[in-house]
Amino acid sequence: MSTHKKTKVLAARARELPDPSFGALMRLTWQHVRHQMLQAIHEAGFPEFQDAHFAVFSYPLPDGVRPSELARHKKMSRQAINYLLGQLEGLGYVERRAGENADADRRLVYLTARGWQIAEAIFACLRRLQREWAQEIGQERFDVFLDVLRQLAGKAQEEGSTRQ
Repeated sequence: MSTHKKTKVLAARARELPDPSFGALMRLTWQHVRHQMLQAIHEAGFPEFQDAHFAVFSYPLPDGVRPSELARHKKMSRQAINYLLGQLEGLGYVERRAGENADADRRLVYLTARGWQIAEAIFACLRRLQREWAQEIGQERFDVFLDVLRQLAGKAQEEGSTRQ
């Protein structure tokens, strides 16, 4: 089959698809939230912060955690997490140093003052979005939405912990 014909077949199939699934809707919503957070970070004076850095700057924030533990929690390789930590360290957002109660050999990841400023920009953005969405759909519906997310997130965490 020619490339042109394959494209026509795929386009026809795409028109037949139902409305976006809940997974697609969640992804689209998350992309919007992430874009808003990145914009807020840049507006707060950190234009060098990149989308990839959210792998480290996500819940829970890394403060006093070993890089290997951070990699495991974020489901990334140690090499990938160390690459990002190196970038963030170079930008002055995190530092790797010995913990107060840790062996001198074990370095932990800590947010710097600049890192905490980024975290505050993220938190402020999320508070703003929460207010806007609650106003748009009504506080009661938004509260139900949050309850559903908490329930599903709890179930996902339980299932994730049984697989590890």
